[in-house]
Amino acid sequence: MTQATDAPRSGEIGFVGLGVMGQPMALNLARAGVPLVVWNRTAERSEPLRAAGARVAASVDEVFARARVVIVMLVDEAVTDAVLGRGGPAFGKLVDGRVLVSTGSTAPEYARGLAADVLAAGGRFVEAPVSGSRKPAEAGELVAMLGGDPDTVEEVRPLLAPMCRETVHCGPAGSGVLMKLAVNLYLTTTIAALAEAVHFAGRQGLDLETFRAVVDSGQLGSGITRVKVPMLAAHDFTVQAATSDAYASTRLIADAARAAGIATPLLDLSSGLYGESVRLGNGRLDMSSVLTAIEARTDTAPEPPRTDAAPGPAAG
Repeated sequence: MTQATDAPRSGEIGFVGLGVMGQPMALNLARAGVPLVVWNRTAERSEPLRAAGARVAASVDEVFARARVVIVMLVDEAVTDAVLGRGGPAFGKLVDGRVLVSTGSTAPEYARGLAADVLAAGGRFVEAPVSGSRKPAEAGELVAMLGGDPDTVEEVRPLLAPMCRETVHCGPAGSGVLMKLAVNLYLTTTIAALAEAVHFAGRQGLDLETFRAVVDSGQLGSGITRVKVPMLAAHDFTVQAATSDAYASTRLIADAARAAGIATPLLDLSSGLYGESVRLGNGRLDMSSVLTAIEARTDTAPEPPRTDAAPGPAAG
């Protein structure tokens, strides 16, 4: 097996993790002419990259052997640690002399710890969590929130251009994921509120296409409403950003908030709804499936009191 301590091949960029977000991100790099070497735990996810001209590696070791900069987009902290061999001797061999760019959503303390471990092993680290779901990823319209050493951030920033509309340096390691959590607090509560509004309108007998037109013509209209209202109206939960990921994000935000003594009342309510949707079996459907949790609450609510009863005698 080729070890990552071999000299990396000039110019190649590594990409590890080709899931819902990672695959379109990597495809944008390949289509922009970036010499790319990729790996994914599920091998068939690599085939569109092969067709786009990327080299498909047989292992993570091969990616790090060939590339000096490696972008990682894995589902969570445990998978990231497992894939990188963190905590064992393989980790140091992988990252020594490399720049590791972590684009996933993690806890701030995890990002700081990973950065410290990479630096101790002789590598460099940039966190670059992204804001946006699958469609912005496909369009190269993501926003990356960068954390790390300023010089390394500036070195990495041009590599992100084919994937991102904006790249914003938020401070040292940990700052980028904190910014992502703040953005996700807004996003998750917004989607839950939008689902509740669609549910209210539909159960009141309003035409949901008219509802969409009214929302989109006013100051609340946005890319989110233009994508999500038709999905909600049609109960089309084709995954753009998974419900289980949204729920996990709300838990990360809540943990960070509690550690800092910050109240998050709207987040807590929304998190409960995402958790209910996951328990209804919607974990790998789009986060707009939070609508089903709201519907379930309506369908199990007690009948409202009647208001047409004959009035009693007047008080006197």
